[in-house]
Amino acid sequence: MASSSNTEKAYDVFLSFRGVDLRKSFVGHLYQALNQKRIHTFRDNEELKKGEQISPVLMKAIGESCIAIIVFSYDYTSSRWCLEEVAKIMECREPKNLTVLPVFYKVDPREVKQGRNSYRRALNKHESKLGKNSEKVMRWKKALFAASNLSGWHLNDGDESKLIQGIVKFISTQLRRTPLHVADYPVGIDSQVVKLRGMLNLESTDDVLMMGLWGQGYRKDNVG
Repeated sequence: MASSSNTEKAYDVFLSFRGVDLRKSFVGHLYQALNQKRIHTFRDNEELKKGEQISPVLMKAIGESCIAIIVFSYDYTSSRWCLEEVAKIMECREPKNLTVLPVFYKVDPREVKQGRNSYRRALNKHESKLGKNSEKVMRWKKALFAASNLSGWHLNDGDESKLIQGIVKFISTQLRRTPLHVADYPVGIDSQVVKLRGMLNLESTDDVLMMGLWGQGYRKDNVG
């Protein structure tokens, strides 16, 4: 279901999250719901991520996605890998035309934005190892702040299935809104436009004009 104007995009959605529990619960259910709607979604299969350097595969997947969903959970910032992910996502937002959607999963958005509670404790630990004025830590904080200011969803004790349905519906709508691709050098279009204008009778003084179009539908198979 990747948008036709983003033919270079390999994925419709990139999922960024932390924790085996989320993989088997909320994120797992969201991933399944997206796939059921033929929304091609990238979810990292690595259960344990070692080190802080984000893998080239993930970096490539982020840049080749139409939408990135960041699931901010209690221990998201305890992982340097996740922090590198969110930083990379925010860096790709404008130059790669990447839509970023945050989900605050049982955490207050202000915790992410202002570095409170578990987020403050995790960032403090990273600073103790990398230095308080570390460029890496400052980059992570900047990315967290920017992502937390975006419109998204907040789930505390609500219905997870209902939230997932809402997310999938919103993403489906966003992908359908993308304008269809038109060839850079269309051939034989002008004559067809003249013919169509004649059929429409645009010079008519009637207030109502009805038009019907039919033909072969567009289909693009999922990548991968």
